[in-house]
Amino acid sequence: MNMDDLDGEYFDQCRNQMLAEQSQSLADTSNWAHVDRKQTHADWDSLYREIAPLIDDLLPGDEAVQELMARHYEIASRFYKPSREAYIGMGLFYMDNQDMRDFHNAYHPKMAEFLGDAVFIYARNSI
Repeated sequence: MNMDDLDGEYFDQCRNQMLAEQSQSLADTSNWAHVDRKQTHADWDSLYREIAPLIDDLLPGDEAVQELMARHYEIASRFYKPSREAYIGMGLFYMDNQDMRDFHNAYHPKMAEFLGDAVFIYARNSI
């Protein structure tokens, strides 16, 4: 199953689930006070620099990419452990939100969409 096999209602549920889980986590943790943000941002940067050169040669579901997505999920889980739907919502947020799209696409012009697809595959297979 890929993203094209599902309707928009499912993706809206994923977006809403991400917002609900993030809001609850922010409230429960004093706005993620437990997260070392400097280290987390450095880890995101390192990961995205590893993913960027793969985008033109690999598919989001390829094993090497999915291994990197395990790291992506681990980093995301420093804030809170997202459910399958919330994690998919995160990938959609990368594509939907212009600031997030611009941030990710600074690594590679197709990064936001590639991550959205890779997150979806990882969530469906591993969460």
